[in-house]
Amino acid sequence: MKGRDEPLSGMTVVEMALAVQGPAAALYLADMGATVIKVEPPIGDPSRYSRGRQNDTPQGTIGPQFAAVNRGKRSVCLDVTQADGQLALHKLLAGADVFLTNYRDAALEKIGLGYDTLHARYPDMVYASVNGFGPLGADADKAMLDGAAVARGGLAMMTGPADAPPCVPGAIIGDTAGAMHLALGVMTALLARERGAGGQRVQTSALGTQLWLQQWELTHVAVTGAALSRDGSHHPNIRGPYGIYPTADGGAILLAHTMEQDAWDAFCVFAGLPELAFDPRLQTPGQRLGEGISEEDSAEFRTKLRGAFAARSAAEWDDFLRTQPEIIWERLRNWQEVLDDPQSEANDYFTEIKIPGVGVRKTVGNLVALSESPGSVKGDPPQLGEGNTELLTNAGLSEAQSRALTEHADSVRAEALAQLLAVNGAARQEEQ
Repeated sequence: MKGRDEPLSGMTVVEMALAVQGPAAALYLADMGATVIKVEPPIGDPSRYSRGRQNDTPQGTIGPQFAAVNRGKRSVCLDVTQADGQLALHKLLAGADVFLTNYRDAALEKIGLGYDTLHARYPDMVYASVNGFGPLGADADKAMLDGAAVARGGLAMMTGPADAPPCVPGAIIGDTAGAMHLALGVMTALLARERGAGGQRVQTSALGTQLWLQQWELTHVAVTGAALSRDGSHHPNIRGPYGIYPTADGGAILLAHTMEQDAWDAFCVFAGLPELAFDPRLQTPGQRLGEGISEEDSAEFRTKLRGAFAARSAAEWDDFLRTQPEIIWERLRNWQEVLDDPQSEANDYFTEIKIPGVGVRKTVGNLVALSESPGSVKGDPPQLGEGNTELLTNAGLSEAQSRALTEHADSVRAEALAQLLAVNGAARQEEQ
């Protein structure tokens, strides 16, 4: 469903953000009905050109990272460091409900886009900003990429085998979780504005969100003084069966909990471990989730379970476990299997976008379902500056002004590209 029935229909978001943490927050607002105008510098959001690994798409194809978090937006390409670019940006801001950014405060202040300046000029506008380590403190302006927040927040230290170095999680959960928190903050501020609070500043960070993601674990350490350590395939704070077990064919099963005794008995029989069905240490749901079990008992049970899971294929375990609704479990899936998961298809968790040079491809869609006023996906990722003429003239600039701004951005981009090619050429000559 599109149009007036969407929660944020009629609202405009001016996004001046790069990479993931800011753009993904604005993406949620777009899915909920807002018009999102992405203001990009002359060279564009650098993630447009990020290719990642094993990417054989044609050179110049929009990067998957950009495509993932910018679908359905409009792109305006401006040099906001010059007076005409500033004028155009303020024309857009004059009609905006939200200004959303992940630029550093110092950079924003330098070009007259700090909170105090914009709040005085647009008192009803929500000013949403997100950074790496929070708005205060010695590291408020420290540069951040996802892994830095995950490291500082403690999650990286708790990820990986007990007898090996820590591991980076397999997804950029610092950036994407930070985006979720920022979107939640924006929605809260918009509700407050509807209730008469006016515009205000919303601030969050990747570090803060890492703490949110680990509320139980951090509180446990604070309360108990425990020195928990990473435990590989098992959770650092859960003893007993809970964990990941490799299967005979190279797959793996996550066994979380067996809630009923009958299900535990059936599991033990199928696993070839009938003695565990009668073991007094595993007779209650709490015991099977690690309550009252010693570290030695836990290690014993896990050794037996590793042998049992390794004796059968993932498909065999999948077939059996599907007959046991009182067992919480899942077969581990790789990313291609996730893309093909019928459960996600049934819930419309994926959508399709058209990427020039590649065609139609899947990406994550709108994941929040509202019964009476649902949001919707809005379309493909924008080409750089595709909205310059339409959006800038609609905001009050003349066609000549918008054309001049576009030409200036094009010339800055061409100069930057020429410099890059010259540097790369000089580097190749030195290698030879």
